[in-house]
Amino acid sequence: MSVHQTTLEWQRAPHTADAQTYSRKHQATLNGGQTVNVSASVEYKGDPECADPEQLLLSALGSCHMLTFLAIADLQGYTVEHYRDTPTGHLEKNAQGKMAITRIELSPTVRFGGDKQPDAATLAKMHAGAHRNCFIANSINAAVTVTAS
Repeated sequence: MSVHQTTLEWQRAPHTADAQTYSRKHQATLNGGQTVNVSASVEYKGDPECADPEQLLLSALGSCHMLTFLAIADLQGYTVEHYRDTPTGHLEKNAQGKMAITRIELSPTVRFGGDKQPDAATLAKMHAGAHRNCFIANSINAAVTVTAS
């Protein structure tokens, strides 16, 4: 198994548009020293030029699904040339009345190279396998749908 870690750092600063509150902007430092500027979403007084936690959750899920899909495709002898997705998350009240990302839709478009091309049923099975084996999908409560093209 493995352990994963990030560093989050926030320092009090005035909010640029509302002097009555504080800035939500902070930094997440990842492996290799990459720094991502993060804030609350704009609806919650966040900085529109920063990633918000909800976007990062969508990115984590979409990336995990893609990486799992690529591994499945490779194991089955398919050559993936290009993969693109636009994950969409819905922030709404869950069954307990709490705000949560309750639904996430993945919309991957995959382009294959070479002579071996999957038919629609095989592609659907590959995405189902990727979803079933995605670490992030197995870690969240949101309903995830995959509509591949």
